[in-house]
Amino acid sequence: MEVKDITWYGHASFKLLDKTTGNIIYYIDPFNFPTTISLEPADLIFVTHAHADHLSPTDIKKILKDDTVIILPADSIDKLAISNRKVAVLPNQEYNVRDVKFQTIPAYNNKLQRIQAHPKENNWVGYIFSVNGGKVYHAGDTDFIDEMKTLADLYVDIAMLPIGGTYTMDVEEAIEAANAIGAKITIPMHYRRLLGGAYKEAEEKFKKGVTKSEVIILEEMS
Repeated sequence: MEVKDITWYGHASFKLLDKTTGNIIYYIDPFNFPTTISLEPADLIFVTHAHADHLSPTDIKKILKDDTVIILPADSIDKLAISNRKVAVLPNQEYNVRDVKFQTIPAYNNKLQRIQAHPKENNWVGYIFSVNGGKVYHAGDTDFIDEMKTLADLYVDIAMLPIGGTYTMDVEEAIEAANAIGAKITIPMHYRRLLGGAYKEAEEKFKKGVTKSEVIILEEMS
Protein backbone atom coordinates (compact mmCIF):
# COMPACT_ATOMS: atom_id res chain seq x y z
CA MET A 1 0.00 0.00 0.00
CA GLU A 2 1.36 3.41 -0.97
CA VAL A 3 0.46 6.82 0.41
CA LYS A 4 -0.28 8.06 -3.12
CA ASP A 5 -3.34 5.76 -3.15
CA ILE A 6 -4.82 7.67 -0.19
CA THR A 7 -6.74 10.95 -0.40
CA TRP A 8 -7.51 13.01 2.72
CA TYR A 9 -10.55 15.28 2.78
CA GLY A 10 -9.79 16.58 6.26
CA HIS A 11 -10.93 15.46 9.70
CA ALA A 12 -11.24 11.63 9.57
CA SER A 13 -12.42 11.47 5.94
CA PHE A 14 -10.34 9.47 3.46
CA LYS A 15 -10.56 7.73 0.12
CA LEU A 16 -8.57 4.58 -0.67
CA LEU A 17 -7.86 3.22 -4.12
CA ASP A 18 -7.69 -0.59 -4.07
CA LYS A 19 -5.88 -1.55 -7.27
CA THR A 20 -5.77 -5.27 -6.55
CA THR A 21 -9.53 -5.77 -6.73
CA GLY A 22 -10.22 -3.90 -9.94
CA ASN A 23 -9.74 -0.25 -9.00
CA ILE A 24 -12.30 -0.33 -6.22
CA ILE A 25 -12.91 3.05 -4.65
CA TYR A 26 -13.83 3.20 -1.01
CA TYR A 27 -14.28 6.00 1.46
CA ILE A 28 -13.93 6.15 5.23
CA ASP A 29 -16.08 8.54 7.29
CA PRO A 30 -16.97 10.83 4.36
CA PHE A 31 -17.60 14.29 5.77
CA ASN A 32 -17.59 17.91 4.65
CA PHE A 33 -16.46 17.31 1.08
CA PRO A 34 -15.21 20.53 -0.56
CA THR A 35 -17.69 21.89 -3.09
CA THR A 36 -14.90 22.67 -5.55
CA ILE A 37 -13.82 19.09 -6.29
CA SER A 38 -15.25 16.23 -8.31
CA LEU A 39 -15.86 12.99 -6.43
CA GLU A 40 -15.55 9.46 -7.74
CA PRO A 41 -18.51 7.23 -6.89
CA ALA A 42 -17.87 4.81 -4.05
CA ASP A 43 -17.85 1.05 -4.31
CA LEU A 44 -17.68 0.76 -0.53
CA ILE A 45 -18.23 3.30 2.25
CA PHE A 46 -16.96 2.61 5.76
CA VAL A 47 -18.33 4.47 8.79
CA THR A 48 -16.62 4.21 12.18
CA HIS A 49 -19.44 5.53 14.38
CA ALA A 50 -22.66 7.50 14.57
CA HIS A 51 -21.45 11.05 15.25
CA ALA A 52 -22.42 13.56 12.58
CA ASP A 53 -18.82 14.35 11.59
CA HIS A 54 -18.32 10.67 10.70
CA LEU A 55 -21.78 9.52 9.66
CA SER A 56 -22.89 12.29 7.29
CA PRO A 57 -25.86 11.33 5.08
CA THR A 58 -25.39 14.49 3.03
CA ASP A 59 -21.82 13.58 2.11
CA ILE A 60 -22.58 9.90 1.67
CA LYS A 61 -25.24 10.75 -0.91
CA LYS A 62 -22.65 12.67 -2.94
CA ILE A 63 -20.64 9.50 -3.61
CA LEU A 64 -23.40 6.90 -3.89
CA LYS A 65 -24.13 4.77 -6.92
CA ASP A 66 -26.73 2.05 -7.19
CA ASP A 67 -24.47 -0.76 -6.01
CA THR A 68 -22.47 1.09 -3.34
CA VAL A 69 -22.28 -0.94 -0.12
CA ILE A 70 -22.09 0.87 3.21
CA ILE A 71 -20.35 -0.75 6.18
CA LEU A 72 -21.15 0.70 9.60
CA PRO A 73 -21.73 -0.20 13.26
CA ALA A 74 -25.03 -1.81 14.09
CA ASP A 75 -26.37 1.21 16.00
CA SER A 76 -25.86 3.42 12.95
CA ILE A 77 -27.99 1.44 10.49
CA ASP A 78 -31.23 3.24 11.34
CA LYS A 79 -29.57 6.64 11.14
CA LEU A 80 -28.95 6.25 7.41
CA ALA A 81 -32.21 6.25 5.48
CA ILE A 82 -31.04 5.15 2.05
CA SER A 83 -31.91 2.06 0.04
CA ASN A 84 -28.35 0.87 -0.62
CA ARG A 85 -27.14 -2.35 0.92
CA LYS A 86 -25.82 -1.83 4.44
CA VAL A 87 -23.59 -4.22 6.38
CA ALA A 88 -23.56 -3.98 10.19
CA VAL A 89 -20.25 -4.65 11.94
CA LEU A 90 -19.06 -5.30 15.49
CA PRO A 91 -15.56 -4.91 17.00
CA ASN A 92 -12.98 -7.69 16.83
CA GLN A 93 -14.42 -9.36 13.74
CA GLU A 94 -13.16 -10.17 10.23
CA TYR A 95 -15.24 -9.49 7.12
CA ASN A 96 -15.11 -9.86 3.36
CA VAL A 97 -17.39 -7.57 1.36
CA ARG A 98 -17.09 -7.53 -2.43
CA ASP A 99 -13.67 -9.20 -2.18
CA VAL A 100 -12.39 -6.50 0.18
CA LYS A 101 -11.04 -8.06 3.36
CA PHE A 102 -11.04 -6.06 6.55
CA GLN A 103 -11.24 -6.45 10.29
CA THR A 104 -12.72 -4.26 12.98
CA ILE A 105 -10.85 -2.89 15.99
CA PRO A 106 -12.62 -1.37 19.01
CA ALA A 107 -12.65 2.45 19.15
CA TYR A 108 -13.61 4.09 22.43
CA ASN A 109 -12.55 6.56 25.11
CA ASN A 110 -10.89 5.45 28.33
CA LYS A 111 -10.03 8.89 29.72
CA LEU A 112 -12.47 10.06 32.38
CA GLN A 113 -12.86 13.55 30.93
CA ARG A 114 -14.28 12.22 27.67
CA ILE A 115 -15.41 8.70 28.44
CA GLN A 116 -19.03 9.52 27.55
CA ALA A 117 -18.11 10.77 24.07
CA HIS A 118 -17.31 7.31 22.74
CA PRO A 119 -18.34 4.66 25.30
CA LYS A 120 -16.92 1.20 24.82
CA GLU A 121 -20.38 -0.34 25.09
CA ASN A 122 -21.44 1.43 21.86
CA ASN A 123 -19.33 -1.09 19.93
CA TRP A 124 -17.91 1.57 17.60
CA VAL A 125 -14.94 0.62 15.49
CA GLY A 126 -11.77 1.34 13.65
CA TYR A 127 -10.89 -0.68 10.57
CA ILE A 128 -7.86 -2.56 9.28
CA PHE A 129 -8.02 -3.01 5.52
CA SER A 130 -6.04 -5.54 3.51
CA VAL A 131 -5.40 -3.46 0.42
CA ASN A 132 -2.78 -3.36 -2.34
CA GLY A 133 -0.68 -6.01 -0.60
CA GLY A 134 -0.58 -4.17 2.74
CA LYS A 135 -2.56 -3.31 5.85
CA VAL A 136 -4.12 0.11 6.50
CA TYR A 137 -5.50 0.98 9.93
CA HIS A 138 -8.05 3.77 10.39
CA ALA A 139 -8.50 4.16 14.13
CA GLY A 140 -11.81 6.04 14.20
CA ASP A 141 -12.46 8.21 17.26
CA THR A 142 -10.56 6.65 20.13
CA ASP A 143 -8.10 7.08 22.95
CA PHE A 144 -4.92 5.03 23.21
CA ILE A 145 -6.55 1.77 24.26
CA ASP A 146 -5.12 -1.62 25.19
CA GLU A 147 -6.31 -3.17 21.94
CA MET A 148 -3.88 -0.97 20.00
CA LYS A 149 -0.95 -2.60 21.76
CA THR A 150 -1.71 -5.86 19.94
CA LEU A 151 -1.53 -4.26 16.50
CA ALA A 152 2.27 -4.43 16.39
CA ASP A 153 1.86 -8.16 15.75
CA LEU A 154 -0.16 -7.40 12.59
CA TYR A 155 2.67 -5.43 10.93
CA VAL A 156 0.49 -2.52 9.84
CA ASP A 157 1.80 -0.60 6.84
CA ILE A 158 -0.14 2.65 7.30
CA ALA A 159 -1.93 3.84 10.45
CA MET A 160 -4.29 6.84 10.56
CA LEU A 161 -4.53 8.14 14.12
CA PRO A 162 -6.51 11.03 15.66
CA ILE A 163 -4.33 13.53 17.52
CA GLY A 164 -6.64 16.47 18.21
CA GLY A 165 -7.67 15.82 21.81
CA THR A 166 -11.08 16.93 23.16
CA TYR A 167 -12.95 13.88 21.81
CA THR A 168 -9.99 11.59 21.09
CA MET A 169 -6.43 11.08 22.22
CA ASP A 170 -4.25 14.19 22.09
CA VAL A 171 -0.80 14.48 20.58
CA GLU A 172 1.04 12.98 23.57
CA GLU A 173 -1.27 9.96 23.71
CA ALA A 174 -1.17 9.55 19.94
CA ILE A 175 2.61 9.47 20.06
CA GLU A 176 2.38 6.58 22.53
CA ALA A 177 -0.11 4.81 20.28
CA ALA A 178 1.96 5.30 17.14
CA ASN A 179 5.08 3.96 18.80
CA ALA A 180 3.18 0.98 20.20
CA ILE A 181 1.65 0.09 16.82
CA GLY A 182 4.90 0.63 14.93
CA ALA A 183 3.33 0.99 11.49
CA LYS A 184 5.69 1.72 8.63
CA ILE A 185 3.88 5.04 8.10
CA THR A 186 1.60 6.98 10.45
CA ILE A 187 -0.77 9.68 9.22
CA PRO A 188 -2.32 12.06 11.79
CA MET A 189 -5.99 12.97 11.42
CA HIS A 190 -8.93 14.53 13.27
CA TYR A 191 -7.07 17.59 14.53
CA ARG A 192 -6.97 20.63 12.22
CA ARG A 193 -10.57 21.70 12.73
CA LEU A 194 -10.21 21.11 16.48
CA LEU A 195 -6.89 22.88 16.96
CA GLY A 196 -7.29 25.80 14.55
CA GLY A 197 -4.08 27.80 14.22
CA ALA A 198 -2.23 25.49 16.61
CA TYR A 199 -2.38 22.53 14.24
CA LYS A 200 1.12 23.03 12.82
CA GLU A 201 2.64 22.93 16.28
CA ALA A 202 0.79 19.66 16.90
CA GLU A 203 2.11 18.20 13.65
CA GLU A 204 5.69 19.07 14.56
CA LYS A 205 5.33 17.65 18.05
CA PHE A 206 3.86 14.45 16.64
CA LYS A 207 6.64 14.07 14.07
CA LYS A 208 9.30 14.60 16.71
CA GLY A 209 7.76 12.21 19.23
CA VAL A 210 7.02 9.27 16.94
CA THR A 211 10.21 7.23 16.68
CA LYS A 212 8.86 3.80 15.66
CA SER A 213 7.14 4.93 12.46
CA GLU A 214 7.58 7.43 9.65
CA VAL A 215 5.09 10.28 10.06
CA ILE A 216 3.63 11.66 6.85
CA ILE A 217 1.39 14.73 6.88
CA LEU A 218 -1.15 14.62 4.07
CA GLU A 219 -2.47 17.74 2.42
CA GLU A 220 -6.23 18.09 2.62
CA MET A 221 -8.08 17.88 -0.69
CA SER A 222 -9.66 21.27 -1.32
